[in-house]
Amino acid sequence: MKNIKDISPSRTPMREQDPKIRAHNFQEVPLGYSPEEARQEAARCLNCKKPMCVTGCPVNVNIPAFIELVDQGEFAAAARMIKKTNALPAVCGRVCPQESQCESKCILRHKMEPVAIGRLERFVADYERENNLVEIPAKDPPRGKSIAVVGAGPAGLTVAGDLILAGYDVTIFEAFHKPGGVLMYGIPEFRLPKKIVEKEVQYLSMLGVKFEMNQVIGRSITIQELLSERGFSAVFIGVGAGLPSFMRIPGTELGGVYSANEYLTRSNLMKAYLFPKYDTPIVIGKNVTVIGGGNVAMDAARTALRLGAETVTVVYRRSETELPARAEEVHHAKEEGIQFKLLTNPVALHGDENGLVQSMTCIEMELGEPDESGRRRPVEKPGSEFEMSTDLVIFSVGTGANPILTKSANLELNKWGYILADENGRTSMDGVWAGGDIVTGAATVIEAMGAGRAAAKDIRKYLES
Repeated sequence: MKNIKDISPSRTPMREQDPKIRAHNFQEVPLGYSPEEARQEAARCLNCKKPMCVTGCPVNVNIPAFIELVDQGEFAAAARMIKKTNALPAVCGRVCPQESQCESKCILRHKMEPVAIGRLERFVADYERENNLVEIPAKDPPRGKSIAVVGAGPAGLTVAGDLILAGYDVTIFEAFHKPGGVLMYGIPEFRLPKKIVEKEVQYLSMLGVKFEMNQVIGRSITIQELLSERGFSAVFIGVGAGLPSFMRIPGTELGGVYSANEYLTRSNLMKAYLFPKYDTPIVIGKNVTVIGGGNVAMDAARTALRLGAETVTVVYRRSETELPARAEEVHHAKEEGIQFKLLTNPVALHGDENGLVQSMTCIEMELGEPDESGRRRPVEKPGSEFEMSTDLVIFSVGTGANPILTKSANLELNKWGYILADENGRTSMDGVWAGGDIVTGAATVIEAMGAGRAAAKDIRKYLES
């Protein structure tokens, strides 16, 4: 173990696009490490005997081992080390909240900045891909059993990657025309380039995973039919939680009012930001308002700015301390000119004679006692209503479970409509597992992947017993 006195107190900075330039394009904001910068940052790792960073990773990547390989200049080997437990390192290195997971456990954090684990993960994954060094690992002998995975998002892709290596045939059924789930439809190009997702999916195809697109399970085929008629030995459900939510206030039916889910899907998956090259129009507002304070809200606000908005304002009912978005995303949004109107909540939307939104009535809030989430509950300040001019409103106030699949299957659900599953993902239906947002509600990419890994392990146990 290295001496902490020999460690640089600050992490190696990562170059980024200038805010004034990037606010008008959809190119990735961070530019990544160079090999020299990656080795410089890797040299800060203490190689702890009891690496707590691993315990902070939902898929238990051997973080000290891969960072040691980076320190030695063995970048492709480092990527392969990560892939032993994480099939999507280029994705996770970009969008996972490392600051609250692996990096929050780094021992350096007590006296200095923690090791930039996420930046190093991104670097080695990119290095392996860009230098055509991706290798197909050895797979276990065929077991003669097939697994159906419903949903090609992070949880489903993880289950598929683990089980294909274990010798099972795996087929993923996806409702959209492209695999990737939220990675494709939810996260903007400037934060996660779609070519990265496509390459990660291509890697799974190279392993032998099969994909059936445009398959809405529950309509085109049921879970029961996958087991009884298609001959699958087990089914994993990882369809996410994509049912849009709106506030129950007057005016949400007006034109120019979107859910963040639809807005981002149009822009990301359907390439509305490249209209008319791609025939998917989207409303381009001049004065855009985004309701909510999470990562999705930041994505919607920054997308609206790039699409040509003159002003973009994030309206959130709590203070900045309670913003659920990653600090990095809030920082990037502010650098780009996104405005924040905090301790504020909308109470009504108003339209013009054509039924298009033109303004919003808001009320000021103050923080009271903590609610069930542990955050201080926002309380309205009587008589503090005021008007805001806006011609595009995007609601980013959460999502729910899409009932198409859950209503067609004989699965036990909780009161919010999410699938009930144990810690291994087992549902109330024999031979069926579930994980990710369809079980927990909206969470992170890496948490969905962690649920996928647990389910894949339990599916093996079930089929091999």
